[in-house]
Amino acid sequence: MSDYLKLEQCLDYQFKNKDLIVEALTHKSFKKPYDNERLEYLGDAVLNLIVGEFLYKKFPKSNEGDLSKIRASLVNEAGFTRLANEIKLGDYIYLSIAEERNKGRSKASILSDAFEAIMGAIYLESGLEILKVIILDLLNRSYEEINLSVLFSDYKTALQEITQAQFASIPEYKIEASYGPDHKKEFEVSIWIDGKHYGQAIGKSKKLAQQAVAKIALNQLKSEV
Repeated sequence: MSDYLKLEQCLDYQFKNKDLIVEALTHKSFKKPYDNERLEYLGDAVLNLIVGEFLYKKFPKSNEGDLSKIRASLVNEAGFTRLANEIKLGDYIYLSIAEERNKGRSKASILSDAFEAIMGAIYLESGLEILKVIILDLLNRSYEEINLSVLFSDYKTALQEITQAQFASIPEYKIEASYGPDHKKEFEVSIWIDGKHYGQAIGKSKKLAQQAVAKIALNQLKSEV
C-alpha cells in the first residue's frame, strides 16, 4: 500500500492529526480497535449539506424536485466511488488480507464509505469552508458538466458495466407506449437484461425514461447480489 502522503497531495490537504486519516482509511475488516464507520456517518451528513448548497446556488431557477434529483445523482454510492477513484483512494485503504483477496480495493461500497470517512475527518479537523473547497474541486475534476440529464446518464453507464460483467450482454430498452400531445409527450420504457424483464418507467423523453428504468434495474441487480 502506498504512503497516504500521496493522498494528501491529491486532496491538496495535509492532516494535522495523522491518527485521524489513519482512522478514516481503516476498514472494519482490518481488525483494529477503531474503524472508519463513525467518520463515514459524519462525512455523509456534511457532504449532503455541501452538495445541496452548491446545487442551490448553481441552479437558481431549478425547483426543489429537480435539485433533489441532481443531488441524489451525486450523493450516493456511485457518486462517491467516482470521486474516490479521482484521488485513487483504493490504493490507501487498510484492509484485511481476506478483503484484499476479495478485490476490496475496487468495491464500490468500500470506496464510497472510505471517501465519506475522509471527508468527515477533514470536516472534523478543519471545518466546513475548507472541506467545501476540496469537494467542489473534486466535483469539477470528476464531471465535465453537472446537470440533470448528464448525471442521469450515469445510471445507464453503471448498469451497462454491471450487465457486461455479469451477463456478457447489454440492457435492451423497449418503448412500450407514449402518452399525451406532441408538445407534452411522455414515454413508457421497459428494460430487459439477458432475456429477463427488470421493470418499466415513464419519462418526459425517451432518454429520461431509459435513465429512470435503468436506475430501477440497477437497484434490483444490487439487491440480488
